[in-house]
Amino acid sequence: MNEGRVGSLCRKKLKEGQGIVIPNQIVSPVKIDKKAKVAENVESNANLQKKSEGRKSMGKIIQSKKSIILAADVPNLGRLASLTEAMKGIQGIGGIKLGFTLAMQGLTTAVGVVRKNLGPAFPIIYDHQKAGNDIPDMGKQFAEVLSNAGVNAVILFPFTGPATQEAWTKACLDEDLQVLTGGMMTHPQFLVSEGGYIADESVERIYRLACKLGVRDFVVPGNKVSWVERIRQILVEELGEGNFVLYAPGFITQKGNISECGQAAGNGEWHAIVGSAIYKQPTTADQRRVAVYVANQIMSL
Repeated sequence: MNEGRVGSLCRKKLKEGQGIVIPNQIVSPVKIDKKAKVAENVESNANLQKKSEGRKSMGKIIQSKKSIILAADVPNLGRLASLTEAMKGIQGIGGIKLGFTLAMQGLTTAVGVVRKNLGPAFPIIYDHQKAGNDIPDMGKQFAEVLSNAGVNAVILFPFTGPATQEAWTKACLDEDLQVLTGGMMTHPQFLVSEGGYIADESVERIYRLACKLGVRDFVVPGNKVSWVERIRQILVEELGEGNFVLYAPGFITQKGNISECGQAAGNGEWHAIVGSAIYKQPTTADQRRVAVYVANQIMSL
């Protein structure tokens, strides 16, 4: 029997779950102990985390176990000032997310507005919509700008490959910026299976690599509950239960249900990212009313 036919037969038998008889030896299908594999992943990633913490121990981005993150995707700095003024003193707002619209008008100034109205230590997350997709070398400049502006954390959605993901993640961590990594969007026609451009298998690869790079904060699509469950399972396998934090956009105007997402997120820490449902209200009184309602909803879960 020639070598090609032997290889074909071996592959066929392995697929059928049979042992392979080779002269003088028997090779049986490998049985993987899933619990042992998870434990191995958790230990390995914990060791990597200890090494990365040599830079600086930054702790949590949000101190509370559950909260809402206000996505301030407003058109100008004046609207940011009035929005943050309306949010003063509301229990359950854990942080604010600033996007590129405000950054292009002056990120340092926008950070100053937030600090003035919500306090000098109020957590500010920057979302470039979507950062982490240029060549690897650009990560260092990006991180330096954010650090100089005074934000606390940054969201990366690294769709262009592991080289860029690793370089940008490390550049941000080196600037003492907390990193939130995402790999699945809330809108339709995103993955190839949905008619989009992004390979389905890339989602898992992004989250698993993020774990190995020391990331412990992750963005998941709040309006796609099945994906929240799948991603959470990946994180449990890599990091262990209770060793990561989830952040979820996609609620209210994007049809996501906070209660359903909360169940999918499990008993760990998670934060709902809510934007237009609050800032598009016609008056600051209405903005405050909706923010209080949503904050109470997630805090009661």
